Amino acid sequence: MNSYKTTSKSSNVGRVLLLFLLFSLAIYEFVHAGFNTFAIVCALPILALSGILVFRHGNLAFWTLIFVNYFLQLKDLSLPIPASLPNEMLEILLLAIAAIKSKLVPIDRVGSIMFGALLVWCGFCVLEVLNDTCNIGINVGAWYAGARMMAFQLMYAYLVFTLYINTPNVLVKYLVIWGSLALFAVVWVWKQKNIGFTHAEDVWIHSRGYSTHILQGGTLIRYFSIYSDAANFGIGIASTGVAFTIFGITCKIKKLKYFFLTVGAGCIWAMFPSGTRTAIVCLAAGFVAYIFLSKSIKIAVPFIAVFATAFFLLAFTTIGNGNQQIRRMRSAFDKNDASANQRTVNQQTMKKYMKEAPWGIGLGMGADNVPANNKFRLMSTIAPDSEYVFIWLRTGEIGITMFLITTVIMLLGACWISLFKIQNPSLRGIGAGLCCAFVSQQLGGYGNQVLMQFPNALVFYGGLTIVYILPHIENEWTEYETKQLAIQEEKKRLKLEKEESIKSIRGRW
Repeated sequence: MNSYKTTSKSSNVGRVLLLFLLFSLAIYEFVHAGFNTFAIVCALPILALSGILVFRHGNLAFWTLIFVNYFLQLKDLSLPIPASLPNEMLEILLLAIAAIKSKLVPIDRVGSIMFGALLVWCGFCVLEVLNDTCNIGINVGAWYAGARMMAFQLMYAYLVFTLYINTPNVLVKYLVIWGSLALFAVVWVWKQKNIGFTHAEDVWIHSRGYSTHILQGGTLIRYFSIYSDAANFGIGIASTGVAFTIFGITCKIKKLKYFFLTVGAGCIWAMFPSGTRTAIVCLAAGFVAYIFLSKSIKIAVPFIAVFATAFFLLAFTTIGNGNQQIRRMRSAFDKNDASANQRTVNQQTMKKYMKEAPWGIGLGMGADNVPANNKFRLMSTIAPDSEYVFIWLRTGEIGITMFLITTVIMLLGACWISLFKIQNPSLRGIGAGLCCAFVSQQLGGYGNQVLMQFPNALVFYGGLTIVYILPHIENEWTEYETKQLAIQEEKKRLKLEKEESIKSIRGRW
């Protein structure tokens, strides 16, 4: 007993001493390094406790990642670190937990066509560290900053989703959380349009975003919700609308079906306030892809009819021209549009320079590290206006070819799984919805610089990863769905009995 008291007392003394040392360090840093370092030191005990909690409950870190990823571009959120770091730290933490708890996670599912394609792309981007086209020496820091965003985050997304979405319950929870976050973005854009911007949003749109978001003499505003800009929001929300509409059409569980359809409809509406013309083409492309993946004439015919009508109305009529947002969307079909023509002119200029840079100007090369007198200075500062053009500038013809080939391989592998390896109709619908959303997003990357932006990279590359997981959980999904449908039927039966009972009582009266 005395031994226990002595141990307990020494333990308490140790804790007090540790806290005193941390407090002393915090005061020292506040005096010598300022408030930011002081705050970091003060946060260390909280971080330590959070680390312990996360290691005990790995899924908590996964759901934190999904949530954080969606709000990294919020204008009212000011981080003292690069916006990409919270995602990267959480992903590395999740992979570390998976490695430690290897017996509890399905590491055997990691190997797939998508993993091989991403490995090739990441390998190519690693070799880009040797690229010195600009003749300014090898800049490892700039290369790593570029490689993280262009390649490593895609591999992180694949590994994390493969390891942590491993049961039907987790899959459904993920889709519901994703849908809820998308609905929040929809509500937020409604708020911006009808109530107004926050102070931070107002400052941004009247400074950096002024030339691209306030158009037609200030009469047309392009809204961006919680995303970085209107193009990122419009294309991301359109692709999300594609996915959830398809989920809703194919889902048998009513409560999920209605939720998915609500999210799909909300996202399609929210696409218009963004004023992003590419978004409407992305939406159409996603649904056209579903015509091929649906394996159903009953679904294909209505889809073709609806979108052929919508295309005709936008491209060949003036119906709805009283609405500025519709007029803006309609200009996507105008071959003489000034914005599109300017992009063509820019790309012609780029081609002249890029003939001498088959490997690109290098990952991470920008205005900060390419001197003003350098031959490729213009290429480091010119607005690419497209993710594919951005990749082409940094990695050259060789890099963009590699990216396209690996992307097509990943997509075709997922489509093959959706078409031929999944037998359950509703699970196939989830696979098809994620494939079609990926098609939609990739088309958006052709028109705008959105593929590697937050929250899109994690959402859509993670979504394609889920397709590769689905065959492994199909049997469990069938059991889960059967159980949910049985509960649904029981509720329906009880409701009918209640109605019959009420009718019987009324008949007696």
